[in-house]
Amino acid sequence: MICNICGTKEATVHLTEISNGQMVEVHICESCAEEKGTEFKTYFNFGDLLANVPGLEDILESSGKKTPLVCKSCGMAYEEFGKNGRLGCADCYDAFRKPLAAVIKQVQRSGYHVGKKPLKITKGVRNVHDLRQLQERLRKSVETEAFEEAACLRDEIKQMEDKVTKKGKKEK
Repeated sequence: MICNICGTKEATVHLTEISNGQMVEVHICESCAEEKGTEFKTYFNFGDLLANVPGLEDILESSGKKTPLVCKSCGMAYEEFGKNGRLGCADCYDAFRKPLAAVIKQVQRSGYHVGKKPLKITKGVRNVHDLRQLQERLRKSVETEAFEEAACLRDEIKQMEDKVTKKGKKEK
């Protein structure tokens, strides 16, 4: 998104105002925001965000007090992540896998990324996306030996595949 004022730089400040039922969006780069005398905080401290997560201290204590977790590549301790919200290197993800998984699950309510669907997508694309999600749920149900749920998902997948196949034949 380009700055609405200078028209050249990337906008980092995004304002939305609703006035008389109309939504107006303004996108400004950092230098234009400073020139206008507007002080916006263009970043947030992930550590501050994590500090408000309930139960995070318990996770940090259980993972770090007995034998502190330290990344072998960069030497960063897991406790530092709890303070500043940033990891030191790519290897930190492996070194802190278990406590990070617990934090991510608590913050996002899930341990894996599901993604979002755009509002204006074709039915065919939506059906393929939904089918993939059902197949993933089926795989997990089988892994956890929830066979009744797996059978229901299998049937639902079969119906959706038949529906997609019929539409494909009609279009030809």
